[in-house]
Amino acid sequence: MSASNKGQVKTRRVFYIPGYDPTHPRRYRELYRREGAAQAKISGYEIGLKPKAGKGNYGWRVDSQIDGRQVTSQVEVLVWSDIVRESMSNSIPATYWQLLRTAWVYIGSGALWRLMRLRKGPVIAALYPVGMLILQALLAIALGLLTYRALGVMTDHWAARLAFAAAGMGLGTALLRWFKKKDGRFFAYYLMHDYAYSAATRGANPPELEARMERFGDDIAPALAEDVDEVLVVGHSSGAHLGVSVLADLIRAGRVPEHGPALGFLSLGQVVPMVSFLPRADRLRADLRYLSTRDELAWVDVTAPGDGCAFALCDPVSVSGVAPDGKRWPLVFSAAFTQTLSPARWKALRWRFFRLHFQYLCAFDRPGDYDYFQITAGPQTLAARYDGRPASKSRINHAVSKYTSVAA
Repeated sequence: MSASNKGQVKTRRVFYIPGYDPTHPRRYRELYRREGAAQAKISGYEIGLKPKAGKGNYGWRVDSQIDGRQVTSQVEVLVWSDIVRESMSNSIPATYWQLLRTAWVYIGSGALWRLMRLRKGPVIAALYPVGMLILQALLAIALGLLTYRALGVMTDHWAARLAFAAAGMGLGTALLRWFKKKDGRFFAYYLMHDYAYSAATRGANPPELEARMERFGDDIAPALAEDVDEVLVVGHSSGAHLGVSVLADLIRAGRVPEHGPALGFLSLGQVVPMVSFLPRADRLRADLRYLSTRDELAWVDVTAPGDGCAFALCDPVSVSGVAPDGKRWPLVFSAAFTQTLSPARWKALRWRFFRLHFQYLCAFDRPGDYDYFQITAGPQTLAARYDGRPASKSRINHAVSKYTSVAA
């Protein structure tokens, strides 16, 4: 493992944990292929994808030549999209019940007011599905009433009026079904299910998610015993807080060898406070506290104020109120979209909020020191790449959460 001791990488294992996403992991391979080629062309290096060898998780192999050095990385996606799809398989009435329950959890617990003291963007993103679903319901009711009034003037017969009322209700229901069918454009149902998933247990992990996270740990542990230079775990969006708990469990269980590969954790576009600020998130808060002091890994947290769906530059450990003495991690800095994207590119993406939330996994036409493809396929470990890099001065690193209890 001498290469990793010097911060140099020839071989790497990458484990990518997606956010709350119901789609097949091939989406991430195609994104990596397309955006990696674009970044390589911009930055002047070579990168290519091949099918992953062997069985197991869905993934791909990356061969690169960067700074005159050849590197081979194997990327695997740790899938929980089946759990996401199951949580999204609700009827329209059930989704509106989720809306009421989720709003009550965040408002009643006081978490919403605390979150608003961080960044307004993700709070607005959380309120968006509430407002959009209410608007859709009001439009459906208005359509039903207008239909009834338009038809009702033609007769005073009670049976006919009842039929016209049924017709109005039918049209209103049809409109609601149309909105749900077109949610790929509106994202109201998707985001509602996302926030409702954690709110349903008030921040605790549901049993099926705990079981899947245990399996993630079982997937990562063997790689830590392989003759590779680095094992890199990447958690995007909701996948960031899953990564925190998976890695904390691995270290606690003694499954990270002292003289094994370098271990890196890259959290991107994290939304940790949406969960850690909830009353029963004791497990997550304990894992944040534990991981922040460990020598076994390097943890880098990258967000950007231009991403309205992430808690940009909010230190997830500190704002959750669990920063201990001796805290080392994470290193928090900005991907600085307004600087690393050209004015024309920024103009094209600025109002595409969902797309910007995935920009961390994409090419930058004015790249700075954050380059997803050099991190996951380049010749340096995560620790070596950012050794000595200061944290962003504008980060928020004081306690904000009302709930700071941790699991024993």
